Amino acid sequence: MKTSAFVYPWDVNGDPEAPARIAELGTAQVTLASAYHSTRALTPRHPRHRVVTAEHAAVLYPPGDHWSGRTPRPYPAGDWAPGDAFGEAAAALTDAGLEVHTWVVLAHNSRLGAEHPDTSVVNAYGDRYPWAPCIAQPATRAYLTGLAVEAAVRPGARGTELESLGWYGLAHLHAHDKTAGVGLGDAGQYLMSLCFCPSCREGYGAQGLDADELAAAVRAALEPVWRGAPSDGGWAGVEKLLGEAPANATRAWRDATARTLQETAVTAVRQAAPEDFQVLLHADPVSYHCGANAGVDPAHILSVADGAVVPCTGGAGLLTPFAGEARADTVLAANFTVVSGMGGSPGTLAADAAEARRLGATELRLYHAGLASDGDLEAVRSALAGL
Repeated sequence: MKTSAFVYPWDVNGDPEAPARIAELGTAQVTLASAYHSTRALTPRHPRHRVVTAEHAAVLYPPGDHWSGRTPRPYPAGDWAPGDAFGEAAAALTDAGLEVHTWVVLAHNSRLGAEHPDTSVVNAYGDRYPWAPCIAQPATRAYLTGLAVEAAVRPGARGTELESLGWYGLAHLHAHDKTAGVGLGDAGQYLMSLCFCPSCREGYGAQGLDADELAAAVRAALEPVWRGAPSDGGWAGVEKLLGEAPANATRAWRDATARTLQETAVTAVRQAAPEDFQVLLHADPVSYHCGANAGVDPAHILSVADGAVVPCTGGAGLLTPFAGEARADTVLAANFTVVSGMGGSPGTLAADAAEARRLGATELRLYHAGLASDGDLEAVRSALAGL
């Protein structure tokens, strides 16, 4: 199976041994970050540093002059990825015989929300989520589409993987996150992720809902959950908390909003890209889910993009809904964390990959070649040799 490893530019730049080390894992491809959110990352083998702090969401190349005067617009990186960090790393990886695809994080940007609060998702209580740009707002949609094009179609890239091209909500690996004190469950997470910005309020109105009444209903539905009552899982739990008709009306608005953004962004990337440029989405097959793996309808997204990158750490079951809609040329990439300290299991990669293949996977993604220890990388190398 074709395999790609996720990599940051700072894993490669300044470390002349990094490209060969990644190639020797047995991967044919790297998925190299070109636009990424804030993070603090280990670089356990780099000769110059051991920790990189990316202070805010940024593009890892010089943004184009066409962004001048626009809001929102992408932020250039600081000293953690100076200049054309992506281009430098891409050239070194290509020289090592690796095919380079871009890794583009879209609707996840805390600095944008901090500097322009009106761009953020705002919940039924009036709390804003600065990490989550509301994808219903026209200016934000235009920004995300423009960013997808520029960050995806970088010189030397043969394809792209678009992350968080959909709704972001309450769940977020935020700095010193302390939001797990109440078990919201799937249903509570959905209600706490509903947005009530002006664009979304108008959208609910188009579905026959009064936004003020809806917000009050969300708050009332969540009150027992705050007191410790369990919330039922799945969509049935949302319908139970909010009522079947209003729940489905909110989902109709949000599903349509995400679908049209995905269609627009993928079309724009294709128009800007060279022939045979591959476009994949990081995706979850449950359309109301929020986060880095955007909730999608599998049949729809596989009619728009060339395929999906599907989270499989802990089990490959999420592949099944995509496999049922796949064409002969559809790419279904099973994404496995191979960093033991981050919950990965590199020692079982061979068995996990075999199960993923049985469920329809055509490729593998490995998170993350730069973060993994030497022992984890050796386990990956052994597994890929067997495949």
